[in-house]
Amino acid sequence: MVQLRQFKLLVSCILILVLSVSGCTEDSQQKQQETNTSDEATVFDGKELTPISEQRNNGIKGTQYIDKDTYELRIYGRMVDKPMSFTYEQLLAYPSVSRFVRMDCVEGWGFDAKWTGLTMDTLFNETGVNNSATTVIFYSADGYSTSLDYDYIVENDIMLAYELNDITLPADRGFPLQLVAESKYGYKWAKWITSIEVTDEPYKGYWETAGYNNNADVGGPAFER
Repeated sequence: MVQLRQFKLLVSCILILVLSVSGCTEDSQQKQQETNTSDEATVFDGKELTPISEQRNNGIKGTQYIDKDTYELRIYGRMVDKPMSFTYEQLLAYPSVSRFVRMDCVEGWGFDAKWTGLTMDTLFNETGVNNSATTVIFYSADGYSTSLDYDYIVENDIMLAYELNDITLPADRGFPLQLVAESKYGYKWAKWITSIEVTDEPYKGYWETAGYNNNADVGGPAFER
């Protein structure tokens, strides 16, 4: 019996060691995505930026930790001619844009930030999105979803950000991708995006089905009437 207990203890120790070295434990995955903000930008285009440490995270299930090496962004839908999936590195390879955009939460708080990423139009062109599309739906790793009008995205050249204040998007801010929905309330700014569906049918996401306004224009009504 003593030898059996010793054998089980040895096996357990080996298993823990293997998991720790391979990065398979949750703590290890979280540590890999800890953010070094020593190089964080504080000003962009002459405008002061809100430090990442002062920005709030309202995820419905807390912070999601996504492995960039296995991550893929899927774009599909009835209005997509060439459904495709993109790795994180492929997304970084496209031409990037940087913008100063304020995010306003419907709760009354907000922050100013420099966002860097790629435009949705870039991905629309790659996947052959039909110009007759009306709705673009964003799905997140935590089960969250929301939608925006296709015309709004094209006319405002809306972007998906992978950097925030010159720092790789932290996990609690939506790594690997956050939607920068300019002039829309924060519940339209989907984080941890894993797939995008393009359709010609209306859609209401997580908060919209609970009564929040599907237009979500900053300064407009927060709830449907």
